[in-house]
Amino acid sequence: MFDFIPSFKPFETLMRHLSGYDFWASFVNFCSQFNGFNQNMIFKIAQETDNTIYMTVLSGLWGTIIGLPLGILLYTTRKNQILDCSIASGLLSFFTNLLRSIPFIILLFWIIPFTTFVMLIMTGQGIFLGRQAALVPLSIGVAPLIARMIENALLEVPKGLVEAARSMGATPLQIIRKVLLPEAMPVIVNSLTITLITLNGYVAMVGAIGSGGLGELARYYGLYSYKPAVMNTVLIILILIVFTIQFIGNAIVKRVTHH
Repeated sequence: MFDFIPSFKPFETLMRHLSGYDFWASFVNFCSQFNGFNQNMIFKIAQETDNTIYMTVLSGLWGTIIGLPLGILLYTTRKNQILDCSIASGLLSFFTNLLRSIPFIILLFWIIPFTTFVMLIMTGQGIFLGRQAALVPLSIGVAPLIARMIENALLEVPKGLVEAARSMGATPLQIIRKVLLPEAMPVIVNSLTITLITLNGYVAMVGAIGSGGLGELARYYGLYSYKPAVMNTVLIILILIVFTIQFIGNAIVKRVTHH
């Protein structure tokens, strides 16, 4: 269930493909001038880059699947909204604030039994480390953030549009699908972009405790055997990932913005 694309290894595959060309030996020799770099390290960086992207994208997907409906309910159950219910609104708000108040690094350890239980059901292995297991705390950790961002995005929709739809007899579901989400889509996309960037930092944290990704390289080659060349490469790749996420997010926002 959690592992949609177990063979996701684009950069590692690319590096191994390039290693068959004549220039590869010269490239490896050049890299070997820097402390800690050799062919195995190049493949290792490519592999952990793949793991970082994998965990960021999939946990963002699962976090959205959880956070989107939660955010919609947070908005629609508010006072004077289409599903006005003070009890439901209070409970949802309390639950969301509770999860948001827990620092991610503490949440990561706190839900280890739950992570182990989920992985036992989904994969038959009661594990809490690795790129698949990391999706559980990552998704749970980011879902409340997404929910609040979705709620804030919907709050920016002009109330007059909602009232007009209600006066024409639209059902709550129709209002959500045809008024709220389309009107708030640019803000929602921008919010999800920010979320993915935040997730990139979370993924580095889970990597630092042994779940793979660039965070694991940073821990080993930054803490245990400091190698500046490897650390700088990891840092540059993380920056490039963030810039890429922001670029794609901005492009999508332009497409969904109503002119």
